[in-house]
Amino acid sequence: MSTIQIRTEIPGPKSRALMARREVAIPRGPSNATPVFAASAQGATIEDVDGNRYLDFAGGIGCLNIGHRSPRVISAIREQLEKHLHLCFAVTPYESYVAVAEKLNALAPGNFPKKTILVNSGAEAIENSIKIARAYTKRPAVICFEDAFHGRTLLTMSLTSKTHPYKAGFQPFASDIYRIPFAYPYRAEKGATAETFAHYLEDAFKRSVAPESVAAMIAEPVLGEGGFVIPPAGYFKLLQSICRKHGILFIADEVQSGFARTGKWFASEHFGIEPDLITMAKSLGGGMPIAAVTGRAEIMDAPGVGSLGGTYCGHPASCAAALAAIETIEQDGLLARSTAIGKHFEERARGWREKWPLIGDVRGLGGMCALELVRNALTREPADSETKAIAKHCYEHGLITITAGTFNNVIRILVPLVVTDEQLDEGFAVIEAALAGVAEHKQPALSHV
Repeated sequence: MSTIQIRTEIPGPKSRALMARREVAIPRGPSNATPVFAASAQGATIEDVDGNRYLDFAGGIGCLNIGHRSPRVISAIREQLEKHLHLCFAVTPYESYVAVAEKLNALAPGNFPKKTILVNSGAEAIENSIKIARAYTKRPAVICFEDAFHGRTLLTMSLTSKTHPYKAGFQPFASDIYRIPFAYPYRAEKGATAETFAHYLEDAFKRSVAPESVAAMIAEPVLGEGGFVIPPAGYFKLLQSICRKHGILFIADEVQSGFARTGKWFASEHFGIEPDLITMAKSLGGGMPIAAVTGRAEIMDAPGVGSLGGTYCGHPASCAAALAAIETIEQDGLLARSTAIGKHFEERARGWREKWPLIGDVRGLGGMCALELVRNALTREPADSETKAIAKHCYEHGLITITAGTFNNVIRILVPLVVTDEQLDEGFAVIEAALAGVAEHKQPALSHV
């Protein structure tokens, strides 16, 4: 039986009525990728208020690697509700916060003592990682990357690269932030190597900021909002070596790439690096809001007592959910499942690329997969409107997808890792039909080079 079931027009009458209410009650700032309102969800599927059933290839923007309403998570939350709901760890601490910290200390790469703080969101984790780095190094500056996304608060928005919609109109930004190009093989000059890209960091020390002024460099091991860009092998080892030479901390932003998304607990493991600090959120909570900073114990202890925390940080229900989410990844083999999903996507997508020059690049690391769409294979002009049309075709035909990329021309796959093979093929068939429909309306394109 097909997972996708379209009973009415998309969006249906109930979704349209709710959208009308939304437009009156909610400002335009919060955007919506689709015009359909969800009513329920389970595993890798969503049902809307009009009874239409969809496959979910967005996963709450990477928050649902273990699927919607994972049984262990639901059970853990219910059990926690019978004990206490909110206490504030800063007032009366509780065991589950400690247990989550212990687990993350064990999971994070690096054979050295670690400590962890819990916070509410990915952006809050980033903010705290910078605070900790500055406290430890006694230095002010931070180096970040073009095409990066780190959040929407003042500091994280300042670290984020993309101007619209994230930064335009919100100036002035935080100071002492310096940006260098990321290793983006598809859009780099021919013959560029890991050494070529790493040299940008050395250049920055000559042109922008003295290395002795830099507290930390922060990088996503795989760009998220920037388009699921995967740097060449050896790139991050070179960067980390340069950082250590100058006493600069290396912060890995694993908010989107962590917790089995790439086939390992953290994407950093693919590159053989041991970050000084790691930020995490999204799928850590299995659908509940929780985030963390894990790092070298001596670095994490640099801020003074009372300088880190917040009212809801490490909420008991979220801690219970996080422990259950980690257990689910371990017990259900989701690391291997992520790798299998990535291989299956690559097999299908490379066939699409041979057929349609609209697809400029196929890339992925485990279940963190993407298509970059271009209008011309030689100029690599971003196909932004075509990408938008494909996403629209998908939700109109029962598949929820989201786009990405600085140029708005990337289709990213964040399907829950509990998706079945049949569901995966069903979703890929919708994407294939969308690609075919858009490609047929384009001018003949140059073959790939």
